[in-house]
Amino acid sequence: MAKLKKLIIACDGGAASGKSTAAKLISKKYKLLLINSGLIYRYCSKIIINHKPKNIILFLKKKFKTFSYKKISKQKLHSENISNHVGIIAKNKKVREIVNQAQKKVIKANNRICVEGRDIASKILSKKPKYDVAFYFECNLDVAAYRRWLDLKKKIPIKEVKKSLKKRTNLDKNRKNSPLIKVKDAILIRTDKISKKQVLKKMSKHIDNVYKN
Repeated sequence: MAKLKKLIIACDGGAASGKSTAAKLISKKYKLLLINSGLIYRYCSKIIINHKPKNIILFLKKKFKTFSYKKISKQKLHSENISNHVGIIAKNKKVREIVNQAQKKVIKANNRICVEGRDIASKILSKKPKYDVAFYFECNLDVAAYRRWLDLKKKIPIKEVKKSLKKRTNLDKNRKNSPLIKVKDAILIRTDKISKKQVLKKMSKHIDNVYKN
């Protein structure tokens, strides 16, 4: 497989839809820088929970002056406490602006990149730069809850995990600012219907087709 000079991939989907695993697989295969926007929002939640600032916008602006995605990606950000908080702050337009600016700075410096989140194709990579291929991930709630339950080392009752995921997805789809949507040309990937190997094969087929035409 010849190395493509430019490749920008957008991966969107709800909580525990399998997009993170798929984004990791495709990034490894095509040697892309992987950015998980959800981790940046989780980082925001973590530092807000820990520091309890009076003004979260001023606080986040100060923290993001020394933003390093590499450092954020190494932190433990998947606690249930953070999961319950992140959907609320993700609705905040000013918080989204701060996170978007941080993401776009990284994206503009890299033309071989995979970005995953909830508004990547519809907002972050909708133009300048625009994605080459967009994927949208869906997963049955029971399957998604089971996966997240395993991620949390079974420390939280699965019923609570399911309730939390359902609440988060509803918040994401119904928020006023950059809601979770499937753009027209995004390829739908149902991760509860096919294996990881099949997900990678399907994604690769669409990416390779873009560069054949």
